[in-house]
Amino acid sequence: MYQEERMQVILDYLKKNKRINVEKICSLCDISRDTARRDLVKLEKNGVVLRTHGGAILPTIQNEIKNYKDRLHYGSEEKKEIGKLASSLIKTGEKIIMDTSTTVQACAEFLDIDNCSVVTNSINVADILSNKKNVDIYLVGGQLNQEHRYLYGSATISMLSNYYAHKAFIGVGGITQNGLTVVHEEDGFVMKKMVEQAEQVIVLADHSKFGKNTFFKFADLSQIDLIITDKMPNKELMEAFNENEINVILPKK
Repeated sequence: MYQEERMQVILDYLKKNKRINVEKICSLCDISRDTARRDLVKLEKNGVVLRTHGGAILPTIQNEIKNYKDRLHYGSEEKKEIGKLASSLIKTGEKIIMDTSTTVQACAEFLDIDNCSVVTNSINVADILSNKKNVDIYLVGGQLNQEHRYLYGSATISMLSNYYAHKAFIGVGGITQNGLTVVHEEDGFVMKKMVEQAEQVIVLADHSKFGKNTFFKFADLSQIDLIITDKMPNKELMEAFNENEINVILPKK
């Protein structure tokens, strides 16, 4: 079992049981205590667990993975400004991919265009766009994540492979020099395919995502074309963006 697979096993157990000890990890993954400790160190470094004496607990991930209604209100003004600017970049007749993030949902809310097509795996995005007469909506199927209201899995990825878009609008859990990450692996695999299917990849992210790693990496910086945010990143991260020819824009105040 690879480390990424073991870490997912650990997280799945923590989601159900709130805490885990090294002995349980050894039993679940058939590994040594030293390997179990290294996995916990990696998970803590990624910011998704808090190590304790002899194991780990899951306080931070519960704050990280807010339920959908909580996420709608968290940083809502920043999301609205970022989403409004993002929507202004969509041109008549374009084919668009939108992911499940609440910032991308804000983009959908502000969308006002004569004609475009949107492919999404988000029930909420599809619902918002259903009230707009000039938008053709393609909701890709798959297994439903009931808490966060998105579809995922092999069926979702397979359907996405049939669509090619001018632009993909995606949110992130974190952005560092090493790439873009999300908390849920299942969501990340779908986002990886979305990035591959678009001519231009546009990331919508408030400043709190800069310099932060979450669990699953779904894209390299080299795959991103534009970042829309509310505050500029620090010098080191901005240099990495420049090296990868990523433009960064902010809403006008």
